[in-house]
Amino acid sequence: MPLDYYVWAIHRADDETGSLPPVIVDTGFGEAAAVARGRTITRPVIEGLRDAGIDHLSVEDVILTHLHYDHAGSLSLFPNARFHVQDAELAFATSRRVLDRATRAPFDGEPVADLVRKLYRDHVVFHDGDAEFAPGIGLRLASGHTAGLQVVCCETARGTVVLASDAAHLYANVTRGLAFPIFIDQPDYARAQQRALALAGGSLDHLIPGHDPLVLQGFPAENDIARVDLPPHTSIADML
Repeated sequence: MPLDYYVWAIHRADDETGSLPPVIVDTGFGEAAAVARGRTITRPVIEGLRDAGIDHLSVEDVILTHLHYDHAGSLSLFPNARFHVQDAELAFATSRRVLDRATRAPFDGEPVADLVRKLYRDHVVFHDGDAEFAPGIGLRLASGHTAGLQVVCCETARGTVVLASDAAHLYANVTRGLAFPIFIDQPDYARAQQRALALAGGSLDHLIPGHDPLVLQGFPAENDIARVDLPPHTSIADML
């Protein structure tokens, strides 16, 4: 099954000063990682952000849902940002567990090392479990795919939208109760899928998986930039 790879921007408004810099969720990956894994980058991250009206140099906060190469592979694109990560995620990615080749495979050493370098420059913010990132933006621990995967709950005009990342790669993982075959703990992974759906109020229309092409097909989009703060054209359940 084809997979899409997403970088999300959360736009916020401030009552006193107007709009705030957007919060970026995940960073995608670069050309070297794409070549190494036989992937083709159809839209570089900077280009996608520019098409969405975002200057990557103006970004002040990046939420890393987890540290696999396709979600945390381009930290260097955001030199002025703080990176938000779960304690358990960085601890795992720098532990003896990654001596196992299968466990290490979805990680790239350089982005992990880059995050450690940013830690020593005070550009990393740790979260230990569920946390409130900012008004209307919540981080919820959903481990299983990785040790410290965090989903992002966003309050929008249509209700809570959950950026589930790889707690649910595809809608079918949730509806069929199937785990994507990359995880460190299968029971935890199953619970993470159900937690992500519960956080979305049980609504697939409010759940945004990490890699499902149905997101771009189902939600309003311009120039392949999906607006998940708006309802889908057709109920996601009817598209499955």
